[in-house]
Amino acid sequence: MINRIDAVTLKHGQILHHVTKLNRDNTPLRVRVTGKVQTWKTRPDEFKIPVKYGLYESGYITQDNADYWVIA
Repeated sequence: MINRIDAVTLKHGQILHHVTKLNRDNTPLRVRVTGKVQTWKTRPDEFKIPVKYGLYESGYITQDNADYWVIA
């Protein structure tokens, strides 16, 4: 589970694992942090982590889905 304090300390290239989703070889789904974590002064509980997975897929981890991710 990632909270805002953990999210701010993440570095570029760090690996995160999904709690429930698995790859075809039964290892946890892995994503790589690809940029700076975005935070807001007006909404202190919110954050947005840019991630990449696979060859071409990318997305974001936010406070809404952070419960499904752990730091590897």
